[in-house]
Amino acid sequence: MKNKLITIISILFLSISFQTFATEIIRINHVPGDMTLTVRNAIENAKDKDIKLIFEKENYIFHTDYAIGKYLYITNHGNGFKKIIFNFEGFNSVEIEGNGAEFIFRGQAAPMVFEGCKKISVKNLTIDWDIPFSFQGDVIAVNKAEGYYDLKPYTDGFSWKLSKGRILFPGINHFDFESLGSTLSHNKETKAVDYGAFDMSLRPNYVEKLKNGNLRFYDENMKKFPRVGSVLQSKGDKKNNRYAPAFLVRNSKNIIFDKVVIHHALGMGFLFERSEDIKILNSGIYIREGSDRVISIIADATHFANCKGNILIENCRLEGMYDDGTNVHGTYVEVEKVLNANTVRVALKHDQQMGFQFAGKGDEIWFIKNPNPKRDGVNTVKSVKVINDYYSDITFKKNVPTDLKPGDILENKTWNPVFTMRGNTIRDHRARNIIIKTPKKIIIENNDLSSMMSSIMLRGETFYWFESGNVEDVIIRNNRFVHCAYGGAEHAVLKVSPRLGKTFNQTATYDRNILFENNTIETFDNRIIWADRVDGLIIRGNKIKQTTTEKQQYPNAFMFDLENCDNVEISKNTYNGTCSNVLKADKASRKNLKLKKNKGFKPKLK
Repeated sequence: MKNKLITIISILFLSISFQTFATEIIRINHVPGDMTLTVRNAIENAKDKDIKLIFEKENYIFHTDYAIGKYLYITNHGNGFKKIIFNFEGFNSVEIEGNGAEFIFRGQAAPMVFEGCKKISVKNLTIDWDIPFSFQGDVIAVNKAEGYYDLKPYTDGFSWKLSKGRILFPGINHFDFESLGSTLSHNKETKAVDYGAFDMSLRPNYVEKLKNGNLRFYDENMKKFPRVGSVLQSKGDKKNNRYAPAFLVRNSKNIIFDKVVIHHALGMGFLFERSEDIKILNSGIYIREGSDRVISIIADATHFANCKGNILIENCRLEGMYDDGTNVHGTYVEVEKVLNANTVRVALKHDQQMGFQFAGKGDEIWFIKNPNPKRDGVNTVKSVKVINDYYSDITFKKNVPTDLKPGDILENKTWNPVFTMRGNTIRDHRARNIIIKTPKKIIIENNDLSSMMSSIMLRGETFYWFESGNVEDVIIRNNRFVHCAYGGAEHAVLKVSPRLGKTFNQTATYDRNILFENNTIETFDNRIIWADRVDGLIIRGNKIKQTTTEKQQYPNAFMFDLENCDNVEISKNTYNGTCSNVLKADKASRKNLKLKKNKGFKPKLK
């Protein structure tokens, strides 16, 4: 009887523990015209903290006239006063069922902001802008001697004007970019970044309209001219061209995006700050079929800053964006001053990190002291006093190291994720397919990858972006790399290259335990693996084929280039091609280097 009573009490306890709050269902009925005020009122008048918005399958238009105005610090974007359409702040749970609906935005808008939610689910939804924040034209002629190029500008679906010798765009809600700004040339047929293209920041001296309607751009500072027949695309000046991501998620957890497509956004696609347990499934960022645009979104497809738990990106299509397919990182802050035995004043260093929350009470923090880049000691945060968007005072439970000094850096140990990227296609965009900095487990498998720069880059940075940190457990396997590093700058399929300030030891190993296994690589140039300061790198069982899709840009580069590395193994790989520059390794990298059972090439040290 006693055991039976215990069982009944246990069942009752479990039923209470797993009881969930009732979710308030909010059905949004489609009406023609601007829907901003409708959704704003629906969200603000919700009676519960657990809500589900259900849309019928229609095209919904959102303007910014009645949007919520709020000053936002947004990492890797421009901080400022933002117009928010869907503002989800302080809800326990938010579900959005799109049922295949399309949301079309106009002007400078931050479509969706989630803050402090315990559960988020967004499904079956497409996002686009009626007029993109870009300018593009077909390159008709180039005259290097006289310093000009002619464009046939796109007009259908684009917004711009010529005024006093300058191109102004997009001219929506009284906003224009200060210059053409960030610009790339594209292949007109594939819409990918053009072979050999370099990033350009353009501010022409003068633009004139020709009799045939084309535009002539005079630019005395032009160093590399675009190819005639390509499409030149500009996204505006750096100061203004990252307004806001399509989805901004902060201080939230248990997040799922499923069957969500983004055709355009005024910054990144999915941006997560200090959030945990995130899935992006069966989703996409790409140019709408039949569109003349050669750009989808303005910056990274997916971006994770100081997140933790498990992150999964699976079965997604990421194309046409103007930065990385994904960027996963923490944040370094610099020691400004040691105030007392257990309090340190720290500074955020990059202008697109201003206002970012580096740490909170209970977080564990690593100390990294010049000149050694390795983590040296850990302490727990007792409190944080924010001085302003640059500086904070962090008080720890224990005393800080006695030799800690200005210029040393801190890294948040607590907020690092386990990251998996599986079954995705990433191609036809600017920059890298994947760039990651987390010390926890990383799995990149069964993806189709094609890149302008390095396909996969592992790079912690103690200056400029100040994105931490080194990797310690990486598996890159069963991926298909096709046509990689086709932009003008020198890159590799996999590039590992920490960017540490001058005060740090530039030869000490930084990243460790990287497995590059059973991948298929078909590309025209030599560089496959370019690694610097890695301890533990296995390159095994890969099939490498040299293609003739393009002329080699760097024929003297090496297939495997090792610098300041230790414990490297290159084994059981096969090669089909003509590259004779197989392996370059400095003295440190040769010490524990293993070469065995490779076919099609004989790695000779140089």
